[in-house]
Amino acid sequence: MAFRFYVFIGLFLISLSAHARSPNKADLVIVTKSKLELSVFQKGKLLKQFHIALGRNPIGPKRARGDKRTPEGRYTLDYKKTDSAYYRAIHISYPNAEDLRHSRINGLDPGGQIMIHGQDPNSTIPVSKRQKFNWTDGCIALTNKDIDELWQLLDEGTPIVIHP
Repeated sequence: MAFRFYVFIGLFLISLSAHARSPNKADLVIVTKSKLELSVFQKGKLLKQFHIALGRNPIGPKRARGDKRTPEGRYTLDYKKTDSAYYRAIHISYPNAEDLRHSRINGLDPGGQIMIHGQDPNSTIPVSKRQKFNWTDGCIALTNKDIDELWQLLDEGTPIVIHP
């Protein structure tokens, strides 16, 4: 009986350490839509900045499914997706409580599946040109090279703040 208890405690401690944030990873992502910038921080220090493309209707916060806007507010980067149609993707926990409240009051469907992702491998537009205009349906797009770099800097659970 005591042996099982110690095995349980050992497994519990291992699971806790597996969920701890790596010391070499970012602890905050800030997106500034008006500057088309995604900035990655660790303990207040800027680690990296990326040029981004947004939704085709980038002014203002996302309010409804299909409005082509990128959300604004505080969210979490809650999981990574390796089998994305846009190379790789990192899911943003949109909608948050404020988004849901606004949607409920106004009778809107807030939408979802907002991601930071790479480029469409089937696009005929060169990446260098594609990143010069806002083309997503409300997501945040990076080049594939940049999403690879961001992927390495983040653990699931990293907070993200999206400013106008």
